[in-house]
Amino acid sequence: MNVLLIGSGGREHAIAWKLRQSKDLGQLYTAPGNPGTARCGKNIPIDVNDTQALVDFARQRDIGLVVIGPEDPLAGGIVDAFEAAGIKAFGPNQAAAQLEADKAFAKQIMRANSVPTAESRTFDTFEDAKAYIASRDEAVVIKAVGLAKGKGVFVCNDPSDGILAAEKIMCDRIFGEAGAQILVEDKLLGQEASILAFVDGRSIYVMEPSQDHKPVGDGDTGANTGGMGAYCPAPIVTDKLMDHIIKEILVPTVDGMNRNGTPYKGVLYAGLMMTQGGPRVLEYNVRFGDPETQPILIRLQGDLLEILLAVCDGRLDEVDLSWDEKAAVCVVMASGGYPDAYEKGKVISGIDKAEAIEGVTVFHAGTSEKEGRLVTSGGRVLGVTGVGATITDAKAKAYEGVEKISFEGATYRRDIADKAL
Repeated sequence: MNVLLIGSGGREHAIAWKLRQSKDLGQLYTAPGNPGTARCGKNIPIDVNDTQALVDFARQRDIGLVVIGPEDPLAGGIVDAFEAAGIKAFGPNQAAAQLEADKAFAKQIMRANSVPTAESRTFDTFEDAKAYIASRDEAVVIKAVGLAKGKGVFVCNDPSDGILAAEKIMCDRIFGEAGAQILVEDKLLGQEASILAFVDGRSIYVMEPSQDHKPVGDGDTGANTGGMGAYCPAPIVTDKLMDHIIKEILVPTVDGMNRNGTPYKGVLYAGLMMTQGGPRVLEYNVRFGDPETQPILIRLQGDLLEILLAVCDGRLDEVDLSWDEKAAVCVVMASGGYPDAYEKGKVISGIDKAEAIEGVTVFHAGTSEKEGRLVTSGGRVLGVTGVGATITDAKAKAYEGVEKISFEGATYRRDIADKAL
């Protein structure tokens, strides 16, 4: 079967790497892809949001399955377009993708189905938001309601900082139209966990728990990013706790989406805060997380293509998932200055030396080729992923790989997975 994968980041390289192992895979195309996905198949120079061109390409190349990586085309209704053309597509349709594209919609689903989450209020104007935040004495979290590539969240211990964050989002429009509305939430305390599950509209198959590291600096300091690293499994999520998460969060969410007339198919990602009162939903994503996908898929045993097709066909209950007993840790190497302004075009060296280490795989994220050389082209550049018998071993492998790679201005956190140790 020929497969079209849409996207160009580390998540897509990890998906391509895993799909390449399928016995049923014919030709794998990635649009637009990166130098990493080019090693797994053929890159196609079509933008992720050029829906008509992607549908036309899929028709021409006899594509049996389309896999959508990033959130923007999902929110734009790309699955609806492929299904209208009679082509299977893995991911939620536009109505279901609101679960990530519209945080106010997600809150409505949670409230209507008693899914535990932070108390919040939604505001359409800065003046109203400012008055409410100024009346608060406690820490607040300010979120752009729309899609902001994982960066539209400000955790403010002082309400005055919350007012400044609201002004940046709503008045300065640092996230564009995503900031037309904001959520003001109570700040939750605890460790975060990422729970990803395959959902086919009625069946739920939960993947191994992982933990992302959003802040740019060690010790969870600095600005929020798209993710500076992740590890899997996350021991904070015990078997008993996972049963609770399935019963109190995942099942009510999927049932609620069905009752809402927006049935869900694809990967459902629940970002959770493990508070003293139990897990609370911070956000939903409607696709594989990045960088969680890298350590999750490297541990997944079995045929990913078979799983994705089962989701599309509504027969997820026929598939068995198993996991490598080893642990995996992914460390993101980023451009200097990320998540703010950063320079591109820095020459990257040492990936071959890193991948020569047993148990190390390097996933490309923000890379491109220029005049025959590999260079940086994004904020998050590489996801260096180590596998080991324990999380300690996997972390050591990942950082051993990181030390072999260099590019001007390279930065990375040095404490990925420490929370698990």
